[in-house]
Amino acid sequence: MKSKIFLILFCLLSYTAVSQEIDLKRKLSYLINNKHSNISVMDSIFKGNEKNKKYLEEIIRISKDNNYLEGLFYGKSALGKYYRDISLFKEALIQYNEALKISKELNSIENEITTLNNIGSVYRRQDEIINGLNYHKEALDKGLSIENPSIEIQKLISISENGIGNIYNSLKQYNLALKEFEKSIVIHQKLNYKLGLAINYKTIGTAHEALGNLDEALKYFKKSLEYNKQINSKIGKIICGYSIANVLTKKGNHQKAFETVNAVLPLAIEENDKFYLSNTYNTLGLSYGYLGNYSEAKKYLLTALKIAKKHKIQTIVVKANENLAFLYNKTGNYKDAYNHYKVAKEEDFKTFNARNLIYVRDLITEYNKERAENQIKDLAKKNQIAHLKVTRNRNLLIFAISILFFVVVTLFYRGQRKELKNEKKILSLKQDALRMQMNPHFMFNALNSIKLYIIENNQKKAISYLNKFSKLMRKILDASSIQETSLAEELETMQLYMSIENIRFSNEISFVIKADDTVNLNAIKIPPLVLQPFLENSLWHGLSSKKENKRMHITIQKISKEYIKIEIEDNGIGRKAAAKIKAQKSIQRKSVGIELTKDRLETFVKPLKNDFKLSYEDVLNKNNKVGGTRVVLMFPLS
Repeated sequence: MKSKIFLILFCLLSYTAVSQEIDLKRKLSYLINNKHSNISVMDSIFKGNEKNKKYLEEIIRISKDNNYLEGLFYGKSALGKYYRDISLFKEALIQYNEALKISKELNSIENEITTLNNIGSVYRRQDEIINGLNYHKEALDKGLSIENPSIEIQKLISISENGIGNIYNSLKQYNLALKEFEKSIVIHQKLNYKLGLAINYKTIGTAHEALGNLDEALKYFKKSLEYNKQINSKIGKIICGYSIANVLTKKGNHQKAFETVNAVLPLAIEENDKFYLSNTYNTLGLSYGYLGNYSEAKKYLLTALKIAKKHKIQTIVVKANENLAFLYNKTGNYKDAYNHYKVAKEEDFKTFNARNLIYVRDLITEYNKERAENQIKDLAKKNQIAHLKVTRNRNLLIFAISILFFVVVTLFYRGQRKELKNEKKILSLKQDALRMQMNPHFMFNALNSIKLYIIENNQKKAISYLNKFSKLMRKILDASSIQETSLAEELETMQLYMSIENIRFSNEISFVIKADDTVNLNAIKIPPLVLQPFLENSLWHGLSSKKENKRMHITIQKISKEYIKIEIEDNGIGRKAAAKIKAQKSIQRKSVGIELTKDRLETFVKPLKNDFKLSYEDVLNKNNKVGGTRVVLMFPLS
């Protein structure tokens, strides 16, 4: 009788397996024949089999046999998620990395960003912070590089921002985390993307909890729970359950905390995601401890610790040991309490060491040192060349005057001395201007700002600003060897200068250059770096004391055949207010930048028929009050 039952069951299972395989082949045949590449379509077709490993492996096999890359990508991604959800992170990374290669073969930026975020998520769960941050940053950079992104790309951008925020949470940089979450949630609110809103509200709550804002944390966790209920997300309900319970425990409402986490325990066991299951056991164990049921507390905490150790969930290893230390202290077992407390601190320190970015700070320090040494060497070479040129010219002059008649030599010598004096004055003015541009405070602050981007692992901005800073330094050093430059080149240099200075103003300054179409910027020659002191004055005397809506404009107009007009206008606090602030300072420092610029302009326009004109004007706002300063430079064309 038993053998007959067994035979019937075997036949039924075999029939089910065969039917399932036939159904799968039929679905894949439909996708292949219709050349479907949309992942959402595949999700709907294969829905309900996300946790069926054999089914997913069959999708991969059939797709590979038919060279169906889209199906292969879907299968690898789904299998990666399957392994991630059961905390087999090594296997998950293998599948996700293969999916990443396929997405590049398909030239699908959407699939590539999705996979980069998935890999970042796997690393985050293992507390491998640097790797997680790198992948989320790469995903974010790719998303932001797309002009007019689709709704799906916008969602992926917000997922990247949320992932980066979670990493900041791990690094205990909670205010930075909140900024990332706030950026992420804007897109979700705009699209009414409920899953995204559920995730973001939960992560915002986590940051507030860490900052001690328990009421705010509870508010956001409850918002997240509401959205998770609307989309019927079991994982979301589990996360919100133990998160709310943790806050209630901290607020002293231990019975309510126990009831909340105990209610989601069956869901956590059913889902069997080791990451969330260990979190649930840990929170439940702590709740039992506060309610005085120490045997149950110990059982659940040890279970959480066992799962966390096996699956390398470092966060729970630390928390479970901390909670066991608390429990043993309550029961008077001080030796075990001390041992668990010690392990918790050691594991936390080990994890934090892995997270910190000391190697980045070391890299920046070495870079600053090397950069400063190179600049000193370059300046030394420039000065040596200038000295050799002066010496050579002097020797040539001595040789020339030695073969000329005394009177001719005297007249020639006088002319040469006058010319040399003028050249020396030009050289001196250029060197003074160069030293002014190479102000060590400017260099230090610029490198310090770039350093912050590298510490935050904002590779795109760090590289961009390093390139700009390097280009600006080259232009400043080149200025020491030339007497004139085109107005177009000068404006490009000022654009670089402002982009570097703007980092220190958190990129709050709107900087615009406007030139009339009638002005040939490449044909007009001016002394190099002559506009910089006026920009610097506007920045530090006009705009630095203004709180918001900062702007600076450069306008170039040709007003006649003889002159062009260059206006530098800011919407700062005005000359009178700036002078008042300056007068209140204990240390009065004379500004030499403008005086040097006037001397250089006077020397430059001497051969010209017309002189330059420089004036300052107050800019009046709608209320007829001073709302900025305008510098007007009338520069001669002949």
